[in-house]
Amino acid sequence: MRTVAILPVKTFGRAKQRLGDAVGDRPELAAAMVADVLDALAQVRGLDDVIVVSAEAIEGVEVVHDPVEAGQSDAAARGVRAAVARGAGRVLLVPGDCPALDPAEVDALLAGAEPGVVIVPDRHGSGTNALLLDPPAVIEPAFGPGSFARHAALAAGAGVTVRVGRLPSLELDVDTPGDLEALRTALRARNAGAARTRALLERLAHAA
Repeated sequence: MRTVAILPVKTFGRAKQRLGDAVGDRPELAAAMVADVLDALAQVRGLDDVIVVSAEAIEGVEVVHDPVEAGQSDAAARGVRAAVARGAGRVLLVPGDCPALDPAEVDALLAGAEPGVVIVPDRHGSGTNALLLDPPAVIEPAFGPGSFARHAALAAGAGVTVRVGRLPSLELDVDTPGDLEALRTALRARNAGAARTRALLERLAHAA
């Protein structure tokens, strides 16, 4: 089965505004995190392709242009349509702000998944950090606050099996200063991965 990962990526200049002054260069951080996620996905054996949906020009990967930037759900839906047009049998919607992503965890998720919907929650348990959809159009993406319960309800309404995927490395998205500190802590506890994000955070810490 052809499996495609989809990354909705907001324009770097508009990204991570909720971080406020917690980081000096939010666009640089957003770009570093996306690059680290793409590096990790390239190591996932169970993926056949990766599609980025963005108004940014991101090198080294297929980009589906998003001219309106109407939000993560709209961008994800654009990516799903593009993946289906390329023969995808299932899609994995992944955020671009989880730079600690562990390829082995994603491989295990893909290897053990059955048809239906798999929801990977954020570290708070209320949001959705990733969705595995098999088939790709089984439900419409509905990200945002409270999206975990919303995606579960959509799957139940579609009459398909819904499962919860526990991927610690995918729970570490970065929207708030608290999220950023949780990521720093996680990166200090491991030596591998997130090379660009790790280097940027270390540089900013030394400059502070």
